[in-house]
Amino acid sequence: MLDTIKQQLPDYAKDIKLNLGNVLTEEGSVELSLAQIHGIALASSLATKSKNLIEALLAEIQLDSAHLEAVKAANAIMAMNNIYYRFVHLVGDKEFGSMPAKLRMNVIGNPGIAKIDFELYSLAVSAINGCGMCIEAHTKQLLQHGVSKVAVQSAIRIAAVIHATAVVLATH
Repeated sequence: MLDTIKQQLPDYAKDIKLNLGNVLTEEGSVELSLAQIHGIALASSLATKSKNLIEALLAEIQLDSAHLEAVKAANAIMAMNNIYYRFVHLVGDKEFGSMPAKLRMNVIGNPGIAKIDFELYSLAVSAINGCGMCIEAHTKQLLQHGVSKVAVQSAIRIAAVIHATAVVLATH
């Protein structure tokens, strides 16, 4: 099914097509496991809201039910947090940053899977949603838990390629 997505990409998006084939492999996304790559790709596709891409990835990837639920949870919680914290960052009034958010976000502390995997999913979604505060917070957490900068870069490359694929599919 992912091959069908690649075939739908026009000639002007040849680089996206090649990158899509690359970043979804362990060789193309260095220092990430295949399960992490699949989770990041699916979380990214959910953030793009591309139904065709989501369906294609669900048909191709292998995630257990706990990771599938965590991917959905990361997308859901980041949909809320990315808006709230992007506002706090951009509003220009420091007082908003000192106010309690008063938003439930317990899933971040107890995602039901390894914290590193959930942080990778959340980072990818935050990058697509453009929340600088969340990107910074998730990157810091990952680095503190021993994840390399190369692995973080690999996660962002997956998010970037998935996002570009969704954009091309929506505008072609």
